[in-house]
Amino acid sequence: MRVLVATTAGAGHFGPMVPFARACSAAGHQVRVAAPVALRGAVERAGLQHVVVGSPSEAELTSVFATLPQLSLEESNEVVMCEVFAGLDARAALPGMSAVVRDWRPDLIVRETAEFSSYVVAEEENVPHAKVAMGLMAIEEFVCAVIDDALAALGSQSGTTGLRTAPVLSLVPECLEDPNSRFVPTVHRFRDSQGNAGSDLGDWWSDINAPLVYVTFGTVAASMGLFPDLYRAAIAAVAQLPVRALVTLGEAGDPEILGPLPANVHVERYWPQQAILPHVSAMVGHGGFGTTITGLAGGVPMVVVPLFALDQHYNAAAVTRAGAGISLAGGPAAMGELSFSLERVLADQTYGAGARTVAADIARLPDASRCVAVLEEIVGH
Repeated sequence: MRVLVATTAGAGHFGPMVPFARACSAAGHQVRVAAPVALRGAVERAGLQHVVVGSPSEAELTSVFATLPQLSLEESNEVVMCEVFAGLDARAALPGMSAVVRDWRPDLIVRETAEFSSYVVAEEENVPHAKVAMGLMAIEEFVCAVIDDALAALGSQSGTTGLRTAPVLSLVPECLEDPNSRFVPTVHRFRDSQGNAGSDLGDWWSDINAPLVYVTFGTVAASMGLFPDLYRAAIAAVAQLPVRALVTLGEAGDPEILGPLPANVHVERYWPQQAILPHVSAMVGHGGFGTTITGLAGGVPMVVVPLFALDQHYNAAAVTRAGAGISLAGGPAAMGELSFSLERVLADQTYGAGARTVAADIARLPDASRCVAVLEEIVGH
C-alpha cells in the first residue's frame, strides 16, 4: 500500500502524524510525506521520505497575520483557518500535491486537520483519505463550521461533507473530549508507542531533591513577539517557589537575552520532553497539543496558559475538566497568577490524581501500530 501523508509546515501539526506514518512504514507499506520544504528536517528525523510541496511567501503570510490583533480569538482563528491554511497554504501546495498524487498514485492519503490541498486532490483523483486529528474533536467541529467557502474557492465539490465523514485517527483519549459536543465522526483512538523513557538531567541545580517543574510554551511562542517578556514572567513566578525549574524556549529564543537566572532555574532552547517527564512534578505550558498530551500521558499535572490559538483554549478546558490541572485565562497577562496556581497544583494531590487517571486512560488505548489495520480496511486491502 502506498500512503501519502500530507501536512502543513508546523511541527505541531506534523507531530501527531508521526506515530501513524512510522507504523505504516514498519508494516512494510510505502510512505511519503508531502510537506513544505521548511518541514524537511522534521520529516527526515522521523525516518520518513519527504516530498516538497509549495508554500506561501513570508510577505503573504505577514499581510494576513497583521490583521489579527484587532480581532477576537474566534475571529482570528477563523481568519487563520480560512485565509492561511485553506487559502495561502493550500493554494501554494496544490500544484505539487496534484503532481505527487498523479505521478505516485497513492492508495491512501492521510492528512492533518489544517492541510486542505490533499483533501481537494483526493476528491479530484478519487483517492480514499483519512485524517489525523491535531487535538480534540472541538477543533474539528470549529473547522467544519467555518471552512465551506474556502474549500469551494479551492475547487472542492463536496465541501465539508468529506471532512465530516472521513475516518479520524486520534491520540486523544475520549475522557478529554467535551461531553456536550454533537460532532461525532468515526474516531479511532490510539496511544503513541514512544513512551516516557527518561534520562539523566544535567547538574544544574544545587537542591536536587526539590520538585522539578517543566516550563515550555512550545516551538512557536518565542517567534511571535512573546519573547523575552513572557519567559521572564514565568521565570520570576517559579523563582518564588521551593522548586527546580527547567525552561525551554524553542529555537527562536536566545537564553543569553534573559540575563542572569535565579539559582533554581535552568534554561535550554530545547530538551526532549520524553526524557524529562519522568522526573517532573508539574508542568507549565500553553495548551499546545503535543505538550499537553505528552504531559498527561506521563501523568503530570499542569498549569495551562493559553496564548494565541483556539485549540490551546480547548486543551486547557479539557485539562480542567479532567481535574488534571489549572487553566489561567488572559494569556501573558495571567502570568501574575502563575506562582500561586503552580503552588496549588504541587500541593493539592487531586491534580496529580486527575493527571494519572488520564494517563491510565491513554495507556489503555491500543498502540499506534494498530492503526495499520484500520487504514488497510479503508483502502480495502
